[in-house]
Amino acid sequence: MADKLAMMERRRQRLRYQIKQKGAGRPRLSVFRSGRHIYAQVIDDAAGRTVASASSLEKDMRSSLKTGADKSAAEAVGKLVAERAVAAGVTAVVFDRGPFLYHGRVKALADAAREGGLNF
Repeated sequence: MADKLAMMERRRQRLRYQIKQKGAGRPRLSVFRSGRHIYAQVIDDAAGRTVASASSLEKDMRSSLKTGADKSAAEAVGKLVAERAVAAGVTAVVFDRGPFLYHGRVKALADAAREGGLNF
């Protein structure tokens, strides 16, 4: 288990370095997934604030989704966070997947955010 956590931490650090190098001051779309839910937020690191956020825990999302831990929930969260970010004036972001592989729910969220109007 310690090896898996160490690998996740190495992935997170490697990705954070790449984001800082290639991000060019753009806000980042940070994704976190747990066993039951998925969360996304657009963070402006220069100002130190969250511009927009969405999760499968929100009341209207919980009532419309079967579960918060599948691809359809990730797609709904991706569309919602993109809609809120565009309303706040953010269209170009850097995708921060954290320690998670770009596969499954994380990929579904990213594709839905692109369809919603975010460029990354």
